[in-house]
Amino acid sequence: MSDREARQGGSFSESRAATVSDIQELMRRKEEIEAQIKANFDVLEGQKGVGMNEPLVDCEGYPRADVDLYQVRTARHNIICLQNDHKAVMKQVEEALHQLHARDKEKQARDMAEAHKEAMSHRLGQSENHRPPQAFAKVNSISPGSPASIAGLQVDDEIVEFGSVNTQNFQSLNNISSVVQHSDGKPLNVTVLRRGEKHQLRLVPTRWAGKGLLGCNIIPLQR
Repeated sequence: MSDREARQGGSFSESRAATVSDIQELMRRKEEIEAQIKANFDVLEGQKGVGMNEPLVDCEGYPRADVDLYQVRTARHNIICLQNDHKAVMKQVEEALHQLHARDKEKQARDMAEAHKEAMSHRLGQSENHRPPQAFAKVNSISPGSPASIAGLQVDDEIVEFGSVNTQNFQSLNNISSVVQHSDGKPLNVTVLRRGEKHQLRLVPTRWAGKGLLGCNIIPLQR
């Protein structure tokens, strides 16, 4: 590869992102240039050990007759050009490796951020699953011997579900009254929170010695 070709290649930061295959190609070029440099030094070595700086004239200032001047000058010129090419390729290798390293760090940071986000989402989901159900009403009083008392309801029980009524569809105590009126003598599933624990009760609205079908007073909770 000539110096012109190396310059035409440009830096990866100016054109496109470097890949592993780009680095492999650059390393192949580097080895090729090093082989060419060695071959030209071998040419100089064959000319009575002439190097890059030895004079090509004798003590009287005449061109040396013991070496092939054309070969020496050509080899020296080639070596200088190839060394420039070698520097350009090594610069490209350095830039490409830097880009790959930077992309790896960015990918690692993105992966860690995604993992953290997923963990937080999972933790939030667990928190949602373990969140206690919301109550919409509270038992304010219970009459002894009433259907509510027999079902096991207690004062301060917070009602989460009362038959088909729950937090999502509860609007007023009329919702509970309607369910009770339509369930005379029929069991209702009632879910309450009692000191933070959930309890499932079976309440049968029915006529008894006291007032109403339940024998308890229920008040709505502030939401």
